[in-house]
Amino acid sequence: MVPPVFPATGPAGPAPTSGIPTSPAPAGPSREQRPAVQEYAGAALGGPPTAGPTDPTAPAGPDRLGAGGSPDGPISAPPDAPGLTAPAPAPRRRLPVVLAVVLLLVLAGVGVAVVRPGPVADWLGGGAEDTRAEPAAPEPSPSAVLAGADPNAPEPTPDGVRAALDPLVGAAALGDRVNVSVADAVTGQSLFGRGADDGTVPASVTKLVTGVTVLAARGPGYRIPTRAVAGANPGEVVIVGGGDPTLAVDKNGFYPGAARLDDLARQVEQALGGAKPTKVIIDGSLYSGPGLEPGWDEDIPTGGYGSPITALMTDGARRDVPQAKRDHEAGNHAAERVSEPDLTAGRAFARLFGLPNSAVSRGTAPVAGGDATAGAPGSELGKVESMPLVRLVDIMITDSDNIIAEALARQVALARDKPGSFVGAGAAMDEVAGELGLPADELSLADGSGLSRTNRISPSLLTDLITLAGNGSRPELAAIFGGLPVAAWSGTLGDRYETAGTEAGAGVVRAKTGTLSSVNAIAGLVTTKDGRLLTFAVLTDRVPGGSDPARVALDRIAATLASCGCR
Repeated sequence: MVPPVFPATGPAGPAPTSGIPTSPAPAGPSREQRPAVQEYAGAALGGPPTAGPTDPTAPAGPDRLGAGGSPDGPISAPPDAPGLTAPAPAPRRRLPVVLAVVLLLVLAGVGVAVVRPGPVADWLGGGAEDTRAEPAAPEPSPSAVLAGADPNAPEPTPDGVRAALDPLVGAAALGDRVNVSVADAVTGQSLFGRGADDGTVPASVTKLVTGVTVLAARGPGYRIPTRAVAGANPGEVVIVGGGDPTLAVDKNGFYPGAARLDDLARQVEQALGGAKPTKVIIDGSLYSGPGLEPGWDEDIPTGGYGSPITALMTDGARRDVPQAKRDHEAGNHAAERVSEPDLTAGRAFARLFGLPNSAVSRGTAPVAGGDATAGAPGSELGKVESMPLVRLVDIMITDSDNIIAEALARQVALARDKPGSFVGAGAAMDEVAGELGLPADELSLADGSGLSRTNRISPSLLTDLITLAGNGSRPELAAIFGGLPVAAWSGTLGDRYETAGTEAGAGVVRAKTGTLSSVNAIAGLVTTKDGRLLTFAVLTDRVPGGSDPARVALDRIAATLASCGCR
């Protein structure tokens, strides 16, 4: 592989030309008093820790609140702060902030407007929402969090890494199947492997594969459309779902900057010369197959972290958006989801025209004919588009947003002319991974979120993927780094790496985590004490007890890499 290129560090700090940023991860609410993001841990939550099943393919037993009292649940939260307002943790090897220069160049290359420097989630503009937004207060500069990598730092040796990690990977809390891959991010050389090529249940670490494959298949500037066309009969308007899970009804939606149904409704009325439709038809035919993946735990649809996946939905299928936003700010990230997201969205669209729920039904849009007259069957009456994929990927990774992940997986399928279904998405992601030179035979995906227990990913595929995304050969893939949580600072790592055995990783570990009952995983980047950048992935799917001890054992592995020259 082509190694990442790191220029020498000058007085202003390093300016990486690889895709690996050393600036803080964006997204999520303001860092002031921000609760840590947690991920789904399977089944019901509440009560004392209990042992989970030892077979990852078996139905999950309850994996309940740990000692800290924080449930593991995937978060579907937007980047709703324009900048970073809270200070970074106590100084730990911090260098001046450096933004991901290569990502800026990529975005400019695909025509996405870069309106100001700052976190990835706020770099982008050009959408309709920009013209409505009130002028924002000046953004404070982000606080430095990650240490910059030194390309001239001594590389750890395989023997040194093995000596450091062998005692840790056998920790009882991790169970009897712990598969690990550690590699040098500059050279790509493998430094440690234990079951490195073995497919393992990855949980939410799956989202790294989803992010890379959708960026490769669609490009970071692609926007998902939602269209309205004239129906077959007078007065009918068909809303055609394009798969945008962040679509909002109005300016009060869950995801700031999302496309809006009220904008679409205005376009429809204008196209019809001020006339209002009398019937709304929902066309969700872009997706096929079941809305729920068979490998999901039974509580996914009702537990607040998943919903049926439909081509048309609003606000990630949240039932009560105002309450979901308040709960999110308070640290409760589960949100009740509607059982029929497409009908809910269609009814919201109809209400904008003053129509009752009875005026909404499912159907398909007529094929446009040769008549270009506005209102002719199949003629387009309006269109709104999602935020660029780079922003959706950022939110998905930072907040472990399962609904966005499933929508992006289907975009991979559609880009490869496969069915917009769980099966089509899995096949397409496997195909794109192979095109990228990743070991696709070590990848088997049933979904894009990682909720399915039938998913399998090898640790070495993950370290290869991270190296590829950062080595500059495919700069569009660099977008996966902007959302990676930072140890002891943000996202799912915000409340980790704070103990005596793990604090060496604070601020120098940046990784995606994954949790299901009996499954714990982490994959990302770590800077050693000598300044060498490593990639690592640790996946374990036979955890004998609760998630908290397993998380600590995983954190010790990454923290040891951070504190070890390993030569």
